[in-house]
Amino acid sequence: MNGAESLVHTLIACGIDTVFANPGTSEMHFVAALDRIPGITCVLCLDETVASGAADAFWRVNRRPAATLLHCGPGLGNALANLHNARRGRSGIVNIVGDQATYHRPLDAPLTADTEGWARSISGFLRTATSAATVGRDAADAVAAAYTGTIATLILPADTAWTEGGVIGAPQPVGARPVPAAATIAALADVLRSGEPAMLLMGGRTLNDATLRAASAIVAGTGAKMLAEVFNARMERGQGRPPIERIPYPIDAAIASLAWRRSIRMVRPRSPRCRRNSAWHRLKSP
Repeated sequence: MNGAESLVHTLIACGIDTVFANPGTSEMHFVAALDRIPGITCVLCLDETVASGAADAFWRVNRRPAATLLHCGPGLGNALANLHNARRGRSGIVNIVGDQATYHRPLDAPLTADTEGWARSISGFLRTATSAATVGRDAADAVAAAYTGTIATLILPADTAWTEGGVIGAPQPVGARPVPAAATIAALADVLRSGEPAMLLMGGRTLNDATLRAASAIVAGTGAKMLAEVFNARMERGQGRPPIERIPYPIDAAIASLAWRRSIRMVRPRSPRCRRNSAWHRLKSP
């Protein structure tokens, strides 16, 4: 078993069944393994932006990761815009990037690039395989990271794919999502019952049918209001679902939508730190 075959078997064992690929010569052994080994679907994409965008959409729809296959640093560079969107959407992706053989990199081939440097800007997990024997373990770690909702990039030098001695990696435990302490929940309930103007600001994975129904029941019982973040990875809407408005995009309108509040309780939105969220900072200013 070579490193590429161990990679495919590991991906399947860890629950990855789809790869969106725009490969080149450096990735041919991985492509051949995908073709030979049943249990995983490889979708050929004609551009890296398509591959990365499809993997982002796969997470948003299925809430589980797919993999990409990109051709060396320049292929990763072509995919960066949609990988940036995926990072902002908190999408989990196993991002596999080919590279020159380890002994060939010093010769500065045309596609040699600072692949790790480019990957660092969009990756919550980043590793470069160093041997065929470790590819499976590296892949298992990457999948576990992707399941937490991050981009996990594994750089695969060509010789770690074609060399014999691959070992299938065992699936790694995925950490449970944090749950607020009972005392925190009780304190929030007291605020909502107090009758003061309060708002639930919804974001992240909470904009699904079940959570929206629970939040709607809280709003109906307490007189609070609920709003969604301006930008959301996915929001379930349609007939029969509780309606929810978003904070307006223009800053003055956003300030007006928040100004009445006495208490804002955030339900998994992003921390309001960016310039576009300056409405928060203007509300806090004297």
